[in-house]
Amino acid sequence: MNIIDELEWRDAINQQTDAEGLRELTSQKSVSLYCGVDPTGDSMHIGHLIPFMVLKRFQLAGHRPVILIGGATGTIGDPSGRQTERSLQSLEQVQANVDALTAQLKKLFMTEGDNQIRFVNNYDWTHQINVIEFLRDYGKNFSINAMLAKDVVASRLESGISFTEFSYQILQSLDFLHLYRHEDVQLQIGGSDQWGNITSGLDLIRKKEGPEAKAFGLTIPLMLKADGTKFGKTAGGAIWLDPNKTTPFEFYQFWANTDDRDVVKYLKYFTFLSKEEIEELARKVETEPHKREAQKALAEEMTRFVHGEELLEQAKRITAALFSGDIKSLTADEIEQGFKEMPTFEAAKESKNIVDWLVDLGIEPSKRQAREDINNGAISMNGERVTDLTLEVTADHAIGGRFIIIRKGKKNYSLVKMS
Repeated sequence: MNIIDELEWRDAINQQTDAEGLRELTSQKSVSLYCGVDPTGDSMHIGHLIPFMVLKRFQLAGHRPVILIGGATGTIGDPSGRQTERSLQSLEQVQANVDALTAQLKKLFMTEGDNQIRFVNNYDWTHQINVIEFLRDYGKNFSINAMLAKDVVASRLESGISFTEFSYQILQSLDFLHLYRHEDVQLQIGGSDQWGNITSGLDLIRKKEGPEAKAFGLTIPLMLKADGTKFGKTAGGAIWLDPNKTTPFEFYQFWANTDDRDVVKYLKYFTFLSKEEIEELARKVETEPHKREAQKALAEEMTRFVHGEELLEQAKRITAALFSGDIKSLTADEIEQGFKEMPTFEAAKESKNIVDWLVDLGIEPSKRQAREDINNGAISMNGERVTDLTLEVTADHAIGGRFIIIRKGKKNYSLVKMS
């Protein structure tokens, strides 16, 4: 299957500058292509992954990807998708972000001995260009009228846009030209909001290299959830690839909780499962939705891809323990992940009667209620039901010397940190 056919089956193409020409090119030879990300933070989130998963599919089909980290454009700020100006970061912070994103992307997309994926930083070819060269060699090729007509700029005219962000599309166009000349790159891919920047780059290539220059652009559709909200955002914020920002358990749970209406779309976009495997999972969504096999497959594939087999197994252990109530099977680190968003209390490591302990922490409103709940079997500690009103809670009850998990009723968990 030609890579374009596969992307069409996966509903992963929004716009192409020359669909026929790109299909012909990718059928004839191995093509160099690029996708870029600006280092506006020290981690990518799952929304950033969408075009990079397409880049990976090109690699698996035998093409040659280039990943661009925008050390230069990251100091300027892409106006795409924004109604206000970005706050400029220091050059030192941008470089720290470049280092972090490069390490993250290498972990995701490079295997041992892999020399197919190349990493570049646009700071390397822009930082020595002076303002006269920029205006004469590049600015002269851009019509203000055409720049104003680009959606990303037109949407900002009412609220205002600085010359700095206005000139962003010139810098990105310069990137495409540089990579066309020096890395044999003929295709740029990006999100749907990058269409204006991509077509500006193609215009610059043809003005500089001649109208017959073969270069192409492809964008990926904007991803929305079935309820119309933006993909990748939760009540708690973005789903980060950095395990210190979003734990592997939280990451796994995000995918496992996917709506039935979205899961097949996500399987197509984000996993490397075959067409036959995805179609079988789609059938199970229709016939056996209660088993949530498609969601489990999605969660496993994505957590394995981003965090590796070991952390996937850890996320599955936490999930199983929370479902079964077998809390003691977890380590302290796993408890910290699994109960991160649950009500948290702090207790001293001194011995105290269970009734007093529950009331002092605020888990129970009164001693009478605490006794009643214990007598009714409604209180569990670390997965084991508490029935003894004279129980003394000590540091020995803490898992790993750090945590005690109290469950009140069937679903009300509390995390107690022993200090």
